[in-house]
Amino acid sequence: QVQLVESGGGFVQPGGSLRLSCAASGSIFSVNVMGWYRQAPGKERDLVATITSGGNTNYADSVKGRFTISRDNAKNTVYLQMNSLKPEDTAVYYCKARYIEPRGLRDYWGQGTQVTVSS
Repeated sequence: QVQLVESGGGFVQPGGSLRLSCAASGSIFSVNVMGWYRQAPGKERDLVATITSGGNTNYADSVKGRFTISRDNAKNTVYLQMNSLKPEDTAVYYCKARYIEPRGLRDYWGQGTQVTVSS
């Protein structure tokens, strides 16, 4: 059974930094894309950043230049370095891993980690 374990959330003042981690385990299949999404209260879950196994990245416009996604393929772990945090970055952050399984692609989600940016 696939498990995604997230860590690194917390409380930070505006302008501060946090680093999120997400480790995927429990499958013999390869992970294609890993990514981070976030959901603020009363809003939909939105993409923050994704990274392929080859290292190609994609970012939401709102985080470009401030957030950096990276990945350790050997550990099936994805990271999100968040700098210059703003109050509007406050949300629950979710990790997603897309596996290449015999019947096709399948997405798995982490449980979420709270990030709060406030003075």
